[in-house]
Amino acid sequence: MSQVNSGLSDASNSPVESVTVRLPDGTVHQHPGQTTPLDIATGISEGLARSVVAADVDGKVIDADRPLSELADSESQELGLRLLTSRDDEALDVLRHSAAHVMARAVMRLYKGVSLAFGPTTEGGFYYDFALDTPISEDDFSKIEAEMKAIIKQKEPFERFILERDEARQLCDDLDQDLKVEHIDTGLKEHPTVSFYRQGEFVDLCRGPHIPNAGKIKAIKLMSIAGSHWKGDTNNRPLQRLYGTAFFDKKQLKAYLERLEEAKRRDHRVIGKQHGLFSITPEVGQGLCLWLPKGARVRVALEDFLRKELLSRGYDPVYSPHIGRVELYETSGHFPFYRDSQFPPLFGSEVGALLDSWSNRLEAGTIDSDGEDKLMAAVEVLGVDLPDYKPSMNAEEKRRVLHEWQLGNERYLLKPMNCPHHCHIFKAQARSYRQLPLRLFEFGTVYRHEQTGELNGLLRVRGLTQDDAHIFCSQDQVEQEFRATIELTQFVLQSVGLDDYRVQLSLRDPDSSKYVGSEEQWDNAENALRGVLEQSGMDFNEEPGEAAFYGPKADFMVRDCIGRSWQLGTVQLDYNLPERFKLEYNGADNTAHRPVMIHRAPFGSLERFTGMLIEHFAGAFPMWLSPEQVRVLPLSDKSLDYAVSVARQLEEAGLKVTIDSSGGKVQAKIRNAQLDLVNYMAVVGPKEAETGQLALRDRIDGDLGSMPVAEAVARLTKEVNQRTVRQAVKIEE
Repeated sequence: MSQVNSGLSDASNSPVESVTVRLPDGTVHQHPGQTTPLDIATGISEGLARSVVAADVDGKVIDADRPLSELADSESQELGLRLLTSRDDEALDVLRHSAAHVMARAVMRLYKGVSLAFGPTTEGGFYYDFALDTPISEDDFSKIEAEMKAIIKQKEPFERFILERDEARQLCDDLDQDLKVEHIDTGLKEHPTVSFYRQGEFVDLCRGPHIPNAGKIKAIKLMSIAGSHWKGDTNNRPLQRLYGTAFFDKKQLKAYLERLEEAKRRDHRVIGKQHGLFSITPEVGQGLCLWLPKGARVRVALEDFLRKELLSRGYDPVYSPHIGRVELYETSGHFPFYRDSQFPPLFGSEVGALLDSWSNRLEAGTIDSDGEDKLMAAVEVLGVDLPDYKPSMNAEEKRRVLHEWQLGNERYLLKPMNCPHHCHIFKAQARSYRQLPLRLFEFGTVYRHEQTGELNGLLRVRGLTQDDAHIFCSQDQVEQEFRATIELTQFVLQSVGLDDYRVQLSLRDPDSSKYVGSEEQWDNAENALRGVLEQSGMDFNEEPGEAAFYGPKADFMVRDCIGRSWQLGTVQLDYNLPERFKLEYNGADNTAHRPVMIHRAPFGSLERFTGMLIEHFAGAFPMWLSPEQVRVLPLSDKSLDYAVSVARQLEEAGLKVTIDSSGGKVQAKIRNAQLDLVNYMAVVGPKEAETGQLALRDRIDGDLGSMPVAEAVARLTKEVNQRTVRQAVKIEE
């Protein structure tokens, strides 16, 4: 999980005098309370102590020199300790977090008036946001890197210290760090103490953890510069975001840079344009995909494959409209929880839009009495009377009056989620326990108002089609159904050759207020998911704070052929929407019961899944997904009639076939077919016409020799039906 310079302290209020530590080998030891993981490593061997980067204590990564007493609530508590070295994935995250501090320190040395924002790690490195008047460009990277290397060479330690909130605020004020002061005043106002890290003259508000000293950083590189805003809000102060990466050795950095170059060659936006798969134009709208015929063939193949599988597993198909009344999403909680990422409501009148804007301004506190008078006058001109609206009311009361008017008038929303619609499909008929589990599926298009700067081809769009399904079941069916959805997702990923993945169990953050439902419901849901994953023997990690607002979920994090991680399939357990929509079924005891709801989408969305596959396969899809499986190549126009006959036989077998009827030599036609990433080429001439054969060529393996058309059909359809996945090692130049 990304490390962020939030400054929140998690120090124990009353450190214990001794701690009990359990090591990975199962041995248990008693130590004085001030013992650190580094002390324990030293006790094992000096070599291990030199290798330790950080430590994992009961799943929490901490500094190697952090006293263990700060993590123990009592002397009877047993702490599970794992020492982290450069071989552990968590250690790289700690290293990069420390590198972000080194980068910030270097920038502050080279530029005046730098105000620090946040510096988290990312999947491939880290960044830091700065407010400064001087623009940083890529031409400045070499001098910043040189200063970073000079800091690293000093091998200065990262020293942690805690301050009371008022003292922390004063320190940040003394350091002229106004953004940190604001964060203490707003983001950390509920916390009595906060933590800092000092390295030389550099001090930063930060929760850590960090490496013991900067000398652990053996390879660093600045990657790019971009614009950003304070806390991600475009209404806030503009910032400069400097990206970098860091590794434990130079070989790792070299390999990473080579992967980046390979990723550029596999960019789905470039391949999509080259091979006519999809188009996104400003005339239609940014983030709105036009599936061109070849890309649509890939999508249809995915849909047909999954539809057939779902029908065989007892799912029922449904359809729902692209819009719904706003009240539908207010009930579900999607509106206003995710209002910023949804398109504005649609109204049948100008006054509806005006009142919606008015309500938003009241909520944001951006309206004064003069603006309010103008809005009231504008509403009166439109012929609407708001007798219950009084200027003396507080903002919440005013919003209530406006909302009551809106409830009496139709407001619609472009569908942000399919689940509220499926709840009403369940509710449309009386349900019995004998009908459960009820499994409903839909390839449903939903709409999200993503920021323009966040759009990215098919990977981040504004209109996306989810392979969405919702299972309504009884409590005693939850475990079985959840296990079945996990198995389905595994099957789908394996069918496209994606067998390198891990599962992330996304849980709620107990300190956050964004979640709906009772503690008991959340505990039941999280325990049910955890139990199934444990029983399945699958490797999984838990990530607090990553759950959906209505329930925990299991996300499949898939690695592609060049090592990048993608969040694809997801399974979510939900006790809350059935409660919100008052869903019921008649139980065996002839009384009403509340069903449990499971959300699942093995693809996630067809757009993102296809975009990922384009990059994974570099556009060279396996036979069963390919938009052009066979291209028939006549040697000359004299063989064109036979080529048409061969193509017809291949098409009748269900294969996707084209004919290259252009002039030119067959070698040029073969070259063009290979560049177009066609899986097979069928060369036909007078000899093949006379014997009823074709000369088959594999795009990867080359010439397969001549064979009867029926034999070629059997061979090719077998590869399609078995969903064989073969991938070229390199991209065709």
